[in-house]
Amino acid sequence: MSSTITPELRTDDLIGSGQEGTIADQVRAYLQRLRGGEMGALPAIAGFVVLSILFSVLSPFFLTERNFANLLTQAATLVMLAMALVFVILLGEIDLSAGVTSGVAMSLFVVLSNPGGLNMNWILALLVSLVSGVLIGLFIGFFVARVGIPSFVVTLGLFLGFQGLQLIIIGSGGLYRIQQPEILAIQNSNLPVWGGWVMLAVMLLISLGTSVLDRRRRTRAGVPNRTISLMWIRLGVIAVVGGFIVNLLNQNRGTGFLAVSGVPIVVPITLTILWLGTVVLDRTKFGRYIYAIGGNAEAARRGGIKVIGIKWAAFAVCSTLAVVSGVFSASKVGSVDAAFGRDIVLSGVAAAVVGGVSLFGGRGRLIHGAVGALVIAVITNGLGLLNLPGGVNFLVTGGVLILAATVDAVSRVRAGGALTRR
Repeated sequence: MSSTITPELRTDDLIGSGQEGTIADQVRAYLQRLRGGEMGALPAIAGFVVLSILFSVLSPFFLTERNFANLLTQAATLVMLAMALVFVILLGEIDLSAGVTSGVAMSLFVVLSNPGGLNMNWILALLVSLVSGVLIGLFIGFFVARVGIPSFVVTLGLFLGFQGLQLIIIGSGGLYRIQQPEILAIQNSNLPVWGGWVMLAVMLLISLGTSVLDRRRRTRAGVPNRTISLMWIRLGVIAVVGGFIVNLLNQNRGTGFLAVSGVPIVVPITLTILWLGTVVLDRTKFGRYIYAIGGNAEAARRGGIKVIGIKWAAFAVCSTLAVVSGVFSASKVGSVDAAFGRDIVLSGVAAAVVGGVSLFGGRGRLIHGAVGALVIAVITNGLGLLNLPGGVNFLVTGGVLILAATVDAVSRVRAGGALTRR
């Protein structure tokens, strides 16, 4: 089986078997992995930092409380779609229909729930939309995993076909406004000031609990642990960075007499789904099997992994999360039309690749897709503040994507060379 990057700590990351390595040992091991081509999200994080510094110098509005909140809400849809696509990209597959899947699902939602449609209870209508996402994913998975048609062909066909289905559901030139305050609140309302601090406290408790459980599990299995100092450093970084962000968002960013403050509601929703998805990929057999299939599908099959079932499930997860991204988009825009979701899927693929998820499969993590989406969102936001033409945005984003793909290809070559030398 070819080399893959998995979330598990490898025993050769530590100096000395069965003992905790020091921080210096961890640093040396990390630098060794970088030299071997395992870059992870490092290029995307570096790009995010550089772009943020650049735009903050070029525009006095970039680092304001209002723009930072706008950046998070603007990025939420792309972050969710990128995370959805990670599940299939890790398999070495692609889903070009994810955007229009969200369009079909949200078209169903507005037609079912709006007074001008069937006036169904909005919760039930939302469940129908989510179920439609599951069914679409299973449909794709059947043709890809069972029939053996390349995912590019299947999802390209659905990308074209679903545009027609949207026209049938919602009507040519039709537009339905989102009527449900609960849906609109996702992108347009904020937590109370204390809610942001509670969110941060929960994040710290979950991170601490997860780290402690991991250490106990590895100790029982006789596998080396990272030095405990790294756990406290990570918690400190989350506390400092999270505290800065929450404090910034809790500042009044209103323009009139009405105060606007607090963490946007979409942020804890996105973080919760990110955490759940990370648990699935990092700590379940399903997640480990996805990495194994992406690394070498034939070897995984011979190892007893039910490749067809895993692919089926991965496409179902992807399409379902794509529907969630559609909910975010509809909440932000406030309406759904016949063209909803057509233009975002390529940006979702770009976000995953920019974040460090390999199109060849088997390498990357869920948070990498989120980081890549933030990079693209920063580009769009920053160029918008500079009042540059929209064409410049496409040029810069395309250039960043090509650069990220080049880094991925070069890192795979270097990783293969490192394995050969070993």
